[in-house]
Amino acid sequence: MFYDYKVKKSNGEDLDLKELKGKVVMVVNTATGCGFTPQYAPIEEMYKKYHDKGLEILDIPCNQFGGQAPGSDEEIHEFCTIHYNTTFEQMKKADVNGENELPLYTYLKSEKGFEGFPESKMTKMMEEMMEKVDKDWNKKPDIKWNFTKFIIDRNGKVVARFEPMADMKDVEECIKSLL
Repeated sequence: MFYDYKVKKSNGEDLDLKELKGKVVMVVNTATGCGFTPQYAPIEEMYKKYHDKGLEILDIPCNQFGGQAPGSDEEIHEFCTIHYNTTFEQMKKADVNGENELPLYTYLKSEKGFEGFPESKMTKMMEEMMEKVDKDWNKKPDIKWNFTKFIIDRNGKVVARFEPMADMKDVEECIKSLL
């Protein structure tokens, strides 16, 4: 269950996800040098709009996709606050795939595997890029790129997975429906 896990805050302290019981949570792997980095703006907007109604954001920086989060935890935090005025807390940078992946991500992917990219102007490019890396990429639950979002309801159930190019309005509608 979602509440069985812990993640490291950027200061190294554990965040026991049991502390988020009763909240709607968006878990998102982020990067500061990615084409999707501007999604920080609508994520922050949602956080400000819905935090008092029970929304929490678990921002987990990850450098596994194109080396697009090369900075330290402090540098990443500084970038996000300066460029996007983020007020939600960032967690410690971590892997979301592979032998060193966060156990939380193993769980999230087991609950909501990859179901394909939504139609967008970037879909074909992403599919071609994935195909070059792994012929079976679309059959695996792995995180495919930065800014993949998982939505967890107030009972700890993983209810949705949004790929990076998903419309942020769809993400917001999902969150609103759970608050």
